[in-house]
Parts: sequence; structure tokens; C-alpha cells
Amino acid sequence: MQIRKRPRRTALLAMVSAAATAATGLVFASTADAATTLGASAAEKGRYFGAAIAAGRLGDSTYTRLLTTEFTSVTPENEMKWDATEPQQGRFSFTNGDRILNQGLSNGSKVRGHALLWHAQQPGWAQSLSGSALRNAAINHVTQVAGHYKGKIYAWDVVNEAFADGGSGGRRDSNLQRTGNDWIEAAFRAARAADPAAKLCYNDYNTDGINAKSTGIYTMVRDFKARGVPIDCVGFQSHLGTGIDSSYQANLQRFADLGVDVQITELDVQQGGNQANIYATVTRACLAVARCTGITVWGIRDSDSWRDDNPLLFDGGGNKKAAYTSVLNALNAGGTTTPPSSPPVTTSPPPSGGGACAATVSLNSWNGGYVATVRVNAGSAPVNGWTVAVALPSGSAVTSTWNATATGSPGTVSFRNVTYNGQIPAGGHTEFGFQGTGAGPTATPACTVT
Repeated sequence: MQIRKRPRRTALLAMVSAAATAATGLVFASTADAATTLGASAAEKGRYFGAAIAAGRLGDSTYTRLLTTEFTSVTPENEMKWDATEPQQGRFSFTNGDRILNQGLSNGSKVRGHALLWHAQQPGWAQSLSGSALRNAAINHVTQVAGHYKGKIYAWDVVNEAFADGGSGGRRDSNLQRTGNDWIEAAFRAARAADPAAKLCYNDYNTDGINAKSTGIYTMVRDFKARGVPIDCVGFQSHLGTGIDSSYQANLQRFADLGVDVQITELDVQQGGNQANIYATVTRACLAVARCTGITVWGIRDSDSWRDDNPLLFDGGGNKKAAYTSVLNALNAGGTTTPPSSPPVTTSPPPSGGGACAATVSLNSWNGGYVATVRVNAGSAPVNGWTVAVALPSGSAVTSTWNATATGSPGTVSFRNVTYNGQIPAGGHTEFGFQGTGAGPTATPACTVT
């Protein structure tokens, strides 16, 4: 039986403010050559328009016709979650996840991975774990699943719904949270190590305006960016009721201003007099924020939805609704703002000689393990190749490394640059990291130029 996301009454109740919709009208395209599908129109603006899909529905011809003609991104509803991909500890199953992936890639679509870690839909064996056993299992899960799909996933929802509802702006209590407050950071670092090319996202609901919950997430993202924790995007689920928060666009913009992409990841809207207007408002907000890279609706037809209030763009028969028309018109009228792309990777001739280097280490530890981030700093002259020696305490062992190659363990481990980060300009720096068991290093690493 296909497991659907459980209805979140709080997600709907929190969205009843109609302040923004009062002044919202439908915008109609006036050009004769306007795009005629959602995906095509979004692509003209440098964005995707996607749908969450289920492997069990891919045999439905109407479903697949709409999927392949209208959408340019796919997200698996359940097929890449923890209970689906690792039903028994250490034994992985990717059959249905691969089916979703291949469906998307065969249509030239982006694929959003959903979701590596979540307090819900955990397999029974994970629910029975706690402390370091759960932490190590969770990080291994991230590593194995992201590694399986390496190079094929556009963006991962690395962590899903880790913040509590209500006015505290704090974390949700869960078995994962009880492994230590740094579990989200550890998950993002493990995901980056497993698939350096994928965009890494945090995803949540009831965050569609400036409120205590979204501000708590904003504070986390700002901290991650300041400390070099690899986070690239934030997902706003946008399960909306009969209204939309008046600060919706401003909320997207404040996250974008932190230097992350923003994505509408699970959009659906209660059917009623405002449905078409709310869909148009969300679409225009994404187009107005340069770093809003795309919109995903959670399902294709009303009959495919986890909700019972007909919240999608097509009715149960696959017919376009007024909400569909409002979205397409908003896309066609939305201008051509394009999200910024990552700067191209450039290479320079190796500098002659080499200067001195120094290294520092920062730790995120939990009971039984840690993640270490090492910064390698060049002095007054450029560096062309480096090696960093890290002394490990007794009982500590390195289990994975990123942005460097490691030799030796236990005792002192030597980390050497890889091809793309050996050259550091004068006064510049690069970073590498590793994960280990036991206690993390405390002594200052020794850096030498090679």
C-alpha cells in the first residue's frame, strides 16, 4: 500500500490569512507565442516546474501523459525515504527509487531526492535505536543512499521537518534530535561527501511566512553559511489552505539573501474561491525572487493527492482546472528573471615553488563519533600542494573523508589534497573534512607544502 504524507492540520490552519490574496488577480499572457505548458514556460524563466510522483501510478496513461508533457522535475513521494530504501539495517532497496529516477531522466527532467532523514517513516529497526547507534546508522544511511544516486540527483532534501510548530522556533523532539543538536549538520556534511554535485536542501512546512518557525530555520541556515556547513537550498512545502501569508515573498527573499537557493517543494492549495489566486501568488513570488529555482506540486491530479480537498492543478479526470490556467498565465507574464548559476570552475597554471601553510580543525562531536572540518590556510605565498597531519586520540578512527585523501590510522593520519584543491592563492584557504568514531582530534594539525 502506498504510504502518503499524513495530513497536517497545523499546516493548513497556519495559512488561513488571506491578506495577500485580497489584492491578487489573475494575470493573463498577451503574447501570441506564450508557452503552452507549465514546464516550458518555467524553463523560459530559468526555472523548473515539477511534480511529486509515485512509482505505483506510472502505469496510468493519463498520469504519465500529464507528467511527461507538463513537468520538468520529479520528486518521489515515498520511494527514496528511509523505510523504503533501507527496510533492514545495512540492506538497501532502490528498485522503486530507481524507477522514479529513470522516469525523470528519460524525460530530461531534474530529479529532487526526498528525503534522506526524517523523524517519520523510519524503518522499525531505526525507531528502536538511540544515541550513537542511531547517529552512526543515520549517517551511514545518508552516505549509502546519496552515494547510490551520486551525480544523478539535482537536489536532495537532506533533512525534512526538524523544527517544531508553535512559537518557540526550536527543534522538534525526535529520536534523531536526541542524538545531539548537531545531527542536521552531520547529515549535510555526509551528504556533501557522498555526492558533491547535488544541491543540499533543508525542507519544512508552516514556514511560508515570516514566523517563529521559519525564523528558527533562518537562524540555522545563517549559522551554517557562516561556518561553512554545506547547505545550498531551503525548501518551503507550501501546503496552503484558503489564504496565503502576506510575507510569503519577503520570507523567500530573506533566505535567498543568505546565499541559498529557495524552492517551493510540495505546493498544494485547498480548493475554493481563492485557489487559483493563491497558486498565481505563489508563482509570481517565485519569479520575483532571483534565487527561487523552481516549484513542485505534491501530486498531479486531485485524485492523486494526500489531501481530500481537491488541491491540485488537474481534476481527477486529468482535466486542467482554473488553478492550472492561473499558474500558466503567471508564468507567461512573469518576465525573464533567471536564478544565478554557480560560478564556473576555472583552473590556473600551477604556481612555481610553494609557500608555507597552516591548518585548523573544528569539531562537531556526539557520543561515539564526530565530524571534523579542517581549514588549510596559505601564507604570504601561494601553495601548490599540501599535506595535513592530524593526531587522533586513542580509540579514534577515520571512517570517511571528503576533499582529501587519507593514509594511516590509528594514531596520526595524513590528509593530502586532491586534484582540484591543491592550489591555494597567497592568503587564501581551502577546506576538507572527515568523519570518525570515538573522540575527535584536539591538537592543532600540522600542515606542510608538498
